[in-house]
Amino acid sequence: MGSYYYLMAQLPFLVYEQKPPMSSGAFIALCKPLISEKDAALIERLAIEPDFNASSPTGCAFIDGWREWERSFALNLAKHRAVKIKRENVLTSEPPPYPQDAAVTAAKAVNGDSSPLDAEILIDKARWSAIDNFAGIDYFGINTVYAYFLKLLLLERRQAFNVETGFSEYKSLYSEIIKNSQASGYNFSGEPK
Repeated sequence: MGSYYYLMAQLPFLVYEQKPPMSSGAFIALCKPLISEKDAALIERLAIEPDFNASSPTGCAFIDGWREWERSFALNLAKHRAVKIKRENVLTSEPPPYPQDAAVTAAKAVNGDSSPLDAEILIDKARWSAIDNFAGIDYFGINTVYAYFLKLLLLERRQAFNVETGFSEYKSLYSEIIKNSQASGYNFSGEPK
């Protein structure tokens, strides 16, 4: 684990909801020659929503901690959403880990009566905060490099949000649900007609 003064000193500070100062691909290209081969290989394994089935522990506390936090967050989010729509038996096979974790609090906050866009923004802000916690205080260490990359991915994700496209998709999906509900002989509440 080395210190990456030169790399981190040249990067602009990231603030959620700003336009990304560079793409995540450009960041990888910038940092690969400046970090160790091991660290470069590990940064390639980072993702906002990691594949929990295909990923094995990396041996890096930051990456493994991030993956476990994201897994806990996803399971708690699914649990709270299932409870909200009264489908409590959905997650009986695997209870969410770390019930006292910040992931539980974030998942509960997201499940308020917010719009889908607001919920996605809350999800990303919870992730941003978790990334900050995992990065620690060594601003020139590899954890900060990993955190910067994840934050760039979040900023890119945020830039992809489009209210008009999202509303159009919502209306289309809603119409399809209503049409399928009527075609199957059920009224909107799910009760037989």
